[in-house]
Amino acid sequence: MDSWDVRDWRKRTWEIYAAVRSAASPRQAHAHWQRARGHLLASHPASPVPAADRAGYSPRVADYDPDYRFEVSVLATAPERREVPTPTDGTVPFERVGRVDLPGLGSLDVWWLDSYGGGIFLPLRDAGAGESTYGGGRYILDTVKGADLGGSRDTLVVDLNFAYQPSCAYASDWVCPLPGPGNRLDARVDVGELLAR
Repeated sequence: MDSWDVRDWRKRTWEIYAAVRSAASPRQAHAHWQRARGHLLASHPASPVPAADRAGYSPRVADYDPDYRFEVSVLATAPERREVPTPTDGTVPFERVGRVDLPGLGSLDVWWLDSYGGGIFLPLRDAGAGESTYGGGRYILDTVKGADLGGSRDTLVVDLNFAYQPSCAYASDWVCPLPGPGNRLDARVDVGELLAR
């Protein structure tokens, strides 16, 4: 893997999410996302799936459940800064820019990546972490890398069916910022990408 591979991975990720946002329905968007993301993970040189495991790789993704799709207001909250030390990228700074309430599930902090490129970051760790989902948590939005489901300045599309494992779930040589206390739900969220059986 080299810089050009990473560039191409990000370009393809942007294309996948552009198709998701323009799909005729959330269910069709999810089917496209699952298929296209699975293809990238199984075949792309910048895939976090180890090269030896890529042949025939297919992520396990739950069927689409419309009850886990929300268009929610971003609520004001007290500012907070998180600085996540990493061995590869130095300290990665995040600023809390708000909070979203997901009816029946709880609330999640919304973060801004406060470094070059910027972007909204919305991670999630649910009660099934370590059993049905990756123990460290999953990402829903990571707009600096193209994972953007839509919305406006005041609202976000938060569709938990699109929750996906971060790169560090596949191999220990990847380092990822994981959900802090404000991004944990007491409820199980058994949609999106699940642990392989």
